[in-house]
Amino acid sequence: MAGSKPVVIYPPDEEGGRRVRVDGEILGRAFSVQDIARFMQQAGLQGWDEMDVVRSSLIDWRGGGPTVWTP
Repeated sequence: MAGSKPVVIYPPDEEGGRRVRVDGEILGRAFSVQDIARFMQQAGLQGWDEMDVVRSSLIDWRGGGPTVWTP
């Protein structure tokens, strides 16, 4: 993964989903930190779990951090 913050988690939409972008590519919508961990695993970080997502400095949380899932 290139760049200082290659992962962007966008603000929650009206359904509580947050778009997940990794290295400029939208991978899908997450509805929980667990979903984001799965996206990170698909992006090549197989060992990642929910705690890695919460603590990571690779992630740019927009519209609230990992506890925000409502608009």
